[in-house]
Amino acid sequence: MHELLWLLLPVAALSGWWIGRRGRDEAEPEADGRPLSEAYFQGLNYLLNEERDKALEVFTRIVEVDADTVEPHLALGSVFRRRGELDRAIRIHQDLIDRPSLTRGQRTYALLALGEDYMKAGVLDRAEELFQEVVAQDAHVDQALRHLLTIYEREGEWGSAIATAERLEGIGEGDYRVRIGQLRCEQAAQAWTDGSADQARKTLRRALSADPGCARANMLLGNLEREQGRYKAAMKAYEAIGQQDPALLPEVLDGLAAAYAGLGRPGRMETFLRDRVARQPDGRLMVRLANEVQQRQGAEPAIRELTWMLRRLPSLEGIRRLASLAQSVGEPIGPREVQILLDLFDKLEASRARYRCRQCGFASWTLFWQCPGCRGWATLRPLSETEGI
Repeated sequence: MHELLWLLLPVAALSGWWIGRRGRDEAEPEADGRPLSEAYFQGLNYLLNEERDKALEVFTRIVEVDADTVEPHLALGSVFRRRGELDRAIRIHQDLIDRPSLTRGQRTYALLALGEDYMKAGVLDRAEELFQEVVAQDAHVDQALRHLLTIYEREGEWGSAIATAERLEGIGEGDYRVRIGQLRCEQAAQAWTDGSADQARKTLRRALSADPGCARANMLLGNLEREQGRYKAAMKAYEAIGQQDPALLPEVLDGLAAAYAGLGRPGRMETFLRDRVARQPDGRLMVRLANEVQQRQGAEPAIRELTWMLRRLPSLEGIRRLASLAQSVGEPIGPREVQILLDLFDKLEASRARYRCRQCGFASWTLFWQCPGCRGWATLRPLSETEGI
């Protein structure tokens, strides 16, 4: 409720400014027969009493008194857009653009506003044309480029999106390294899908050049190299994730194990996991280490190993695996009770989110590189096991 009140205030202010600028006599009649100042203050009164529709009607009539005004029309069009009345917003801004009397600055601003109308309406091709025209006029470039970047991302035009992000960074509009890295990952994934592994590899290296901390680039690169039978390169890419973003390391354990196996060094997986668990206790890493011990030495050594690790860091996933191992070797706890415990852990695991966006709080079972909630790049982070419950 208060948001719309604040949205209408610029219209009220601009209308008052317009009245003062034009120097109209307060006795001069408005369209409905009342003096302009009287109509203005009546609209302001409606606004302050949160009678927004009545206020907007009054301010619209005030603007219609003199078709030559520009600023109040722009403000009014913006309000209509934010209210979702896109047809009215488009009509106001298009009428402004069609006026031959506009200054270059006024016309450019009207083009930007019209592009925002079309963008909100989902007519992205028309919005793109308008924003490109704004950029060509060398005015409001930062706003137009940001809108273009959003459009290119929505349409999957990764090359255009990268060029736009680089231009924004070049004019000092923020740090776009993470975003550019993610966009190059999207570009590489498309190249890989299209059958161009070499192009995908080059693009992923450019992603890492843009953002050395881009774990996604090494995840994709590891998968690519493993699929190509380049196991040493895959191993290096996967292992690098432990330095870039240790929380994402469990996402590539299967790929890393396959790379070690391809190199004829399956035992290296256990060594790698021991080193990581010592530096970064994590339930998923602990369970994977226990599984490796079980495969190489049997269930009882795995139970001892996992019990020792769980004393350092209690973990739902670890406890579930311990119960499963205990059942497999016939420990005193009865099979029925163990099964009940396992079912409970299954339900807990199925109900909890695994990832949450650090910007908007969007929670998901799936790892998205672009948050579906706020559209931020690389903002979803793995949750600890207790956070997701």
